[in-house]
Amino acid sequence: MSKKIVLAYSGGLDTSVAVNILRKEYGYEVYCMTADLGNLPDNEDIIKRGLEAGAKEVQMIDAKKEFLEHYAFPALKANAMYQNKYPLATALARPLIAKMLIEKAKEVGASAVAHGCTGKGNDQVRFDISLQTLKPDIDIIATGRENNMTREEVINYAKENKIPLPPIKSSPYSTDENIWGRSIECGILEDPWEAPPEEIYEWTEPLNKTPIEPESITIEFTQGIPIKLNEKISDPIEIITTLNTIAGKHGIGRIDMVEDRIVGIKSREIYESPAASVLIQAHHALESLTLTRQQKDMKSIIDQEYAKMVYDGHWFSRFHADMKALIDSSQKFVNGTVRLQLWHANAIVNGIKSNESLYDPKLATYSEDDEFDQSIAKGFIAIWGQPLKTQAKAQKHVNDKNINDIS
Repeated sequence: MSKKIVLAYSGGLDTSVAVNILRKEYGYEVYCMTADLGNLPDNEDIIKRGLEAGAKEVQMIDAKKEFLEHYAFPALKANAMYQNKYPLATALARPLIAKMLIEKAKEVGASAVAHGCTGKGNDQVRFDISLQTLKPDIDIIATGRENNMTREEVINYAKENKIPLPPIKSSPYSTDENIWGRSIECGILEDPWEAPPEEIYEWTEPLNKTPIEPESITIEFTQGIPIKLNEKISDPIEIITTLNTIAGKHGIGRIDMVEDRIVGIKSREIYESPAASVLIQAHHALESLTLTRQQKDMKSIIDQEYAKMVYDGHWFSRFHADMKALIDSSQKFVNGTVRLQLWHANAIVNGIKSNESLYDPKLATYSEDDEFDQSIAKGFIAIWGQPLKTQAKAQKHVNDKNINDIS
């Protein structure tokens, strides 16, 4: 009986070659699994290509809704942006694909799974950690890491083994995309001093081509999740695809950053995330209306840790479960609508409303409708400042030096 392996198959050159390598050099019967996360326009061609490369079976799974509802939207509730910039589109996709690989392996009775990651990037870490957490006894083969072939060597291998070559782009850039965002790297982008050429962008317009007039949109949230765009679009997939188009048209969502990779190196990365960028900003604004200061202060710490957890590939950890419990609890009253103006690469919040708002106009106003009892302020200040007053009396050096020189 042939031993079986499930390969995370993209339909590209590297994973098409991987099919042949796994068959001929490792002796596996190869089952290909392809996840459609909003990035696969030619599904039938991918299936045909995998079979021609020698796969026993190629399965295409539409996972867009699962990706949004169980991965991207939970990250949105945490305002998750790695190093305050990257909305984690690629990082969020990896645990889902890993889960699907394990499910497929169980279905066909495979003892191993494979992916095409190299030994230099983040994705090998995310895949391997997720896979071994979900099924500790699974064998993992990373063909890109273990064979370490150059692009030219991969092409030559395909030709020598009569593997049908997919359309090969002459672009020097490496890209990855799903419905939550695109990532672009390599080529001249490896020099942080080089300005990104316009040709790398596909979802966002340059400033000189954005509309002259601003555009107003509304986003309605329930428990931190977007449920309606512009009072009419309610399907999760349609919300994101429509918002990607609208915000991208206004040049919103371009990110150029030098980030710290898991493997210990810095990497210059370019991202396009129009919908994610707008949604995180809107969600953060709604939290300012519905969370207390203590909740916001604590959650800002958790949000940072959550983003690092996703980036580092610890999705299936108890640490994630613990953070998720706190975040989900914090979102119980994050309900309401945010209005934004999109214009010249900016998303500007200019309206927030919620039935659970902690903003009380009668307490905030300075008009005659003011209900705030100012007479209680003096006593509050006395109590609030008592520790500093006590310290000033007991530790007189506080008064003797400039505050900037206190040690």
